Amino acid sequence: MGKLHVIVKKEEIDSEKTEGKIAVVLDVLIATSVITVGLQYGAKQVIPVRDKEEAWLKAREYHTDEILIVGEYQGQAIEGFLMPNPTELKEQAAGKTMILSTTNGTVAISKAARAKELYIASLLNGEAVAEAINDHHKEETVLIICSGSDGTFSLEDFYGAGYMLYHIVQQNEWQLTDVALAALSYYEGKRKESTQVLSASRVGRALYREGYEREVKYAAQCGSYSLIAKFDGNAIRMEEKRYVTNKAEV
Repeated sequence: MGKLHVIVKKEEIDSEKTEGKIAVVLDVLIATSVITVGLQYGAKQVIPVRDKEEAWLKAREYHTDEILIVGEYQGQAIEGFLMPNPTELKEQAAGKTMILSTTNGTVAISKAARAKELYIASLLNGEAVAEAINDHHKEETVLIICSGSDGTFSLEDFYGAGYMLYHIVQQNEWQLTDVALAALSYYEGKRKESTQVLSASRVGRALYREGYEREVKYAAQCGSYSLIAKFDGNAIRMEEKRYVTNKAEV
């Protein structure tokens, strides 16, 4: 029987303890939603970096017409970078390599990089990733990692973890830790309220104030895309698409 655990913020990731385990990183608002959308709309790959300096170094490896340099810090666009807005980037992603730096999500990916397998999930593609976990890892330990928000708990990621758990436990028997049980219970109580949950969260409210209401609503669409994305230590690429729904068209 496999084991499911939830880590509630990136600061709690123990890189050594991720070795040999399966990890799933969530940053619902907004890094993993941007990654999902970029790959859905034809990006070749997404390269997550920790900060703007690493982003510019990585950009030197490509011609300027091959890349999109995307990033935010503390909710504000980094100078010279595109803001990580899914509804805007989906129009620019095809054929590009996206270099992405965010305050929380890309840092969480870096910290979890020693995992045996590292999946990237959002509400948009979480059901497909849950299916892959059941297909390939039902006897293993799976860490569902909430990136959190600048060292604090984030409601939207906790909801996303519950969403993932809800779909994982439908197919096989799993042992859940107490934190995983709490996330699952929270999601079950708010199952049809993804937009309300994301909008009420601290990060969601901040995005609303900045005029990004559309991005929050887009990221709240559960199960809209079926792609499975994994990080190989250098880049995130789409592993497969199981079916197509095309629901995420806010």
